[in-house]
Amino acid sequence: MIQLTENAAKQIKTQLSKRGKGLGLRVGIKKNGCSGWAYTYDYADEVRAGDQVFEAYDSKLVVDEKSLEFIDGSKLDFVKDGLKQVFKFDNPNVDATCGCGESFSVKEKTQ
Repeated sequence: MIQLTENAAKQIKTQLSKRGKGLGLRVGIKKNGCSGWAYTYDYADEVRAGDQVFEAYDSKLVVDEKSLEFIDGSKLDFVKDGLKQVFKFDNPNVDATCGCGESFSVKEKTQ
């Protein structure tokens, strides 16, 4: 499960409104950076096989099943820090982040 804050939901609706179409925000992960993984963001125009949809505050977040393994239990927020405005994950699966904060490693799963 992934939680959306009210700020994240508002930003998703704002971006979809500016774009003029879309179902929600698609998030995922990809191999990248010095720590191993980075978040990806895109518009979701459809729900694909294997996708999970999370909804809050009348906004939808779409995540593929492979990415969900790494971000399950997270909370997605939208924060403003000075001139910087970004989506930000609070991810309990993260073990470490790189110095620039763009990539992360995940905790080893215990069997």
